[in-house]
Amino acid sequence: MGRNTRKRRSSMANKAIAASAALALGGGGLIWANFYASAHESNNNGWSQNQTKAAAAQVATISCPDVGQKLTNVPQSARQGVATELANLDKQITEAYARLASTRQAQAGDSGFVQNAIVGPLKEKRAATIDRIRIDIQRVGGQFNTSLSQLAACTTQNAQTNAGETGGQQQNGGQQQGGQQQNGGQQQGGQQQNGGQQQGGQQNGGQQQGNGGQGGNGPVAADFVDITKVQGNAQLGVGQNGLPANGNSGSKGTFTTKCGTNGNDNHNTDNVIVAPGVANGAHHLHDYVGNQSNDAFASDQELAAAQTTCQNQGDKSSYFWPVLRLQDGSQDFDQNNDGGGKEGNVGKILQPAQAQLKFVGNKTGNVVAMPTALRIITGDAKAFVNGNANANVNWSCTGFENKVQLHDKYPICPQGSQVVRTTNFQSCWDGQNIDSANHRTHVAFAQANGACANGFKAIPQLQVRLVYNVPAPKLQNGTVVNPYAVDTFPENLHKPITDHNDFINFFSTNTMNKMVNCINTGKKCQ
Repeated sequence: MGRNTRKRRSSMANKAIAASAALALGGGGLIWANFYASAHESNNNGWSQNQTKAAAAQVATISCPDVGQKLTNVPQSARQGVATELANLDKQITEAYARLASTRQAQAGDSGFVQNAIVGPLKEKRAATIDRIRIDIQRVGGQFNTSLSQLAACTTQNAQTNAGETGGQQQNGGQQQGGQQQNGGQQQGGQQQNGGQQQGGQQNGGQQQGNGGQGGNGPVAADFVDITKVQGNAQLGVGQNGLPANGNSGSKGTFTTKCGTNGNDNHNTDNVIVAPGVANGAHHLHDYVGNQSNDAFASDQELAAAQTTCQNQGDKSSYFWPVLRLQDGSQDFDQNNDGGGKEGNVGKILQPAQAQLKFVGNKTGNVVAMPTALRIITGDAKAFVNGNANANVNWSCTGFENKVQLHDKYPICPQGSQVVRTTNFQSCWDGQNIDSANHRTHVAFAQANGACANGFKAIPQLQVRLVYNVPAPKLQNGTVVNPYAVDTFPENLHKPITDHNDFINFFSTNTMNKMVNCINTGKKCQ
């Protein structure tokens, strides 16, 4: 069991400028190199600001297709091998990023260096890895889509292109969204950004303000909005994703489970759903409540036998989400760790003041029991580079939740109001599988009318509401002072759209049956 990390929080308030590291879950994503040092300091390699800018003018990013999301039909017996190879793709991108960041002088002197020494070799490594994925699938009789071999090639972008200097269109990773180039699937109020970064940073309290955030990879001022100035919108969820399942008809009961706020500091950077058997498979830090044995190496048997922080001992389910940090110049226990400071996730980890876990019913009829070990991922940790298709994000403030729900901005809350993250999970199940190859197709959101489509069955919808005491950031001269942000993959620049949530069902049969009965009969239980 367990390599879960429990830690004693550091009280250090030293300057924390961490180098961005690379990664993209499932072997895809955009790698962004932080080339812009502050005006009065050199970077870690001793380069001056002007030298660094010269290198940045050549290549700032490497964009690699997301292989994992394309693998929708992997035989069960091949999934562990495929997961291992996807992790190898992540490692290869990490190594390519490290080489990109450490060869700036060579890049400045040779316009072909990045292509010849980094991108070309990366394509060869990825091609070999994708071919091993093919072998893993075909060895057990599965079908491999040969077009996936075309995903080996990655592309590069220079700083000017990444800054959106293309006739007024914003770009990030070359994604096309609704006929207009968007900045990671988002339009930032018409503002153009350098991959979410701003040049000419100033040093302030240990933060590289111009580059965005304490780690130099976000967030930036454009990621925040004063919630008191936002026009009301009562809708939860991006598009139809994550809309509340229950209403005034159907199964109207609720079941609440109380599992604490991770006061025992149970953290790790694994993801047993997406990257089983792979340490640091998430590349960012998770809070865990409920099941206390969740790490990359935990079997279903170990999870079923684990301790739980839930008051109801019939709930050994695992609930986990990326931590929220205050980037106030301080360090935390993982400042020098993978998934932490090494990958741009820096600052003080904030424990939720409240963590509310509630299950609700379906608008059109009864719900059925969830199967044991059902896995659900909601939201997309890479939504900034992947686009909004799987995004499921809601940010608000206490006192404003019924008026304003934000999806691509962090709220600045007024005095006396707390930051709120709300997530409504998929509530339709295919009736057969506890997981799927891309960890999404075995569950779905209800349709707009509340019904489940295509033979899917309604299950209790998990709703997670996290409340935080966060000092309000300040916007000054186009920068943000003391921002807060969720942990992300470095290339996702701590954008709020990347927030996500994970759940593995380990309710006992008796407790799950009680939940279903409460919901279907309109009761409120816990």
